[in-house]
Amino acid sequence: MMSVAAGLALEGFIPFASTFGVFATCRAGDQVRNSIAYPKTNVKIGATHCGISTGGDGASHQSNEDIAIMRSFPNMTILVPGDYEEAKQATKAAANFRGPVYLRFGRDVYPVVPELHEGFEIGKAKLLRDGADVTVITTGIMAFEGLRAAEILNAKTISTRVLHMPTIKPLDGHALLKVAKETRRIVTAEEHSILGGLGEAVAGFLSENLPTPVHRVGVKDVFGESGTAQELLDRFGLRARNIVEEALKLLH
Repeated sequence: MMSVAAGLALEGFIPFASTFGVFATCRAGDQVRNSIAYPKTNVKIGATHCGISTGGDGASHQSNEDIAIMRSFPNMTILVPGDYEEAKQATKAAANFRGPVYLRFGRDVYPVVPELHEGFEIGKAKLLRDGADVTVITTGIMAFEGLRAAEILNAKTISTRVLHMPTIKPLDGHALLKVAKETRRIVTAEEHSILGGLGEAVAGFLSENLPTPVHRVGVKDVFGESGTAQELLDRFGLRARNIVEEALKLLH
């Protein structure tokens, strides 16, 4: 499928190749690397069933390393929308963008986050809530949990900013530098391994440009398990309370 998509792109079409995230990145990694990323073919990869919330299919189908794989491919743009409406916006933006794009989608029913719906620009972060003491940086469905965490922290008189990054590559460096300067503490939250995803991207950028304490909320260096989406989000620590816990560590 990936090779056919590359051929269609070379003939002037804008193909969207869609399959589970584990298949798009692990099984077809060679084709994505050599037929799409390397020659910069105008293919859009719509990867579904990504993250731990894929649920009952278990570790074999839970793609918690796909962002790390795709980030390592030169020329690849990575979009991780936070709800259905933002997914629609991201898909349209990908269609209008020239070059390879990896679109990361989930499987389950997720909360709608109206704050995400005010337009979509590839490479630009979205400020969902302002604050001065700590910044929570989210991507994907963790935008909802990040906003809940901000409510909890604000109730504790901790002024919390929430910055949503629907584009993982390229990162919005300007937005990152702004929050690092103004709040001096950052917690990242992603439904992906803490290795190679949003957290490492943010920490890597800031370590070279403005060293800032960064704590990462995500799937630790483990494989997933079978269960419902909600059970797994609890078990693997992808909730507002986990974000709050990391923020409090930074503040004390």
